[in-house]
Amino acid sequence: MSAVPTDFHLAQVNIARIKAPSFEDPAMLGFVSRVPEINALADASEGFIWRLPQGEDDVYLRPYDDPRLLFNLSVWESIEHLQAFVYRSTHVDFLRQREQWFEALGQAHLALWWIPADHHPGVDEANDRLSHLRRHGPTAYAFTPGRPFPAGLHAPMI
Repeated sequence: MSAVPTDFHLAQVNIARIKAPSFEDPAMLGFVSRVPEINALADASEGFIWRLPQGEDDVYLRPYDDPRLLFNLSVWESIEHLQAFVYRSTHVDFLRQREQWFEALGQAHLALWWIPADHHPGVDEANDRLSHLRRHGPTAYAFTPGRPFPAGLHAPMI
């Protein structure tokens, strides 16, 4: 993908459901113990803009009724910057081990979309984008890393 105009940034939301009944379960130790390290890595990564503040346990925000469902929302300068963090940093260790900690959701759990550079999306906006992706597949309104849309291309909700 080509360079992103500086008037747009990439928002990303991803959700996951832990397998264990709580973060305190010993099965979650390998994940929970490394979250601060991975968050610090993201914060220091080239192209990182902003992350929605986390919940009380300093692991993940949990805005749903299901306390095992985790929510992560961040903003990046470009898809390339996000992919460098996710796939070419220590974060990739989390991806390799995700089946130890997380259930398969059976539906889209990650959505990307372009936002004005001065905007910080919230939980409702992120949930709307993820729901749209689940209903309609990748569009300019909400897309996936494997099917990106150019910055500045905005599609109305279907």
